[in-house]
Amino acid sequence: MRMVIAGGHGQIALRLERLLAGRRDEAVGLIRNPEQAGDLELAGARAVVCDLESATVDEVAQALAGADVAVFAAGAGPDSGRDRKDTMDRDGAVLLADAAERAGVRRFLMVSSMGADAAHEGDEVFDVYLRAKGAADDAIRARTGLDWTILRPGRLTDAPGTGEVALSTSTGYGEVPRDDVAAVLHALAQSPASAGLTLELISGPTPVDTAVRLAKTP
Repeated sequence: MRMVIAGGHGQIALRLERLLAGRRDEAVGLIRNPEQAGDLELAGARAVVCDLESATVDEVAQALAGADVAVFAAGAGPDSGRDRKDTMDRDGAVLLADAAERAGVRRFLMVSSMGADAAHEGDEVFDVYLRAKGAADDAIRARTGLDWTILRPGRLTDAPGTGEVALSTSTGYGEVPRDDVAAVLHALAQSPASAGLTLELISGPTPVDTAVRLAKTP
């Protein structure tokens, strides 16, 4: 399996890249800063410099050529301003989806956020973030040329992964280690039955592979 991950230097992406490399899958990470390439190489991934806030659809499609799965794990980051929530968290995801369709990459995984909603109210930066993520999710769900799955983790932690989660269309709020988010993404990439689902994810009692296999619409 060849997976191309937008936001390839992110905390979830690096974990996913190490997981892919350990299972002899091919990981390609899209990064803005070429100085980050060494970290991806240490994780077993190939780095491609591609800034989703300035690249064209054709440029991103070229980076996706030959991929089996495209993953949007990019983000403007917690210290970014309001504008970049739209230009990266929303528009970057839409650009990657456009490019995936152009490159013929049907499987598309979107790392979203619990509570994402294009109609979310409020004026704080986090409110803008939730609206941007919700709008991106809506745009992905409208695609007929993608076999998409939207993953909405709860509050992310750096605790060691347990390999056990709760994964469904509605889990309630909770925490989840980034290790387990990466493991779920890897399992979803290999689960065609999860296409078309928007799933919430927190820590829970079910092994990852079983949770992905049982995930279904209500």
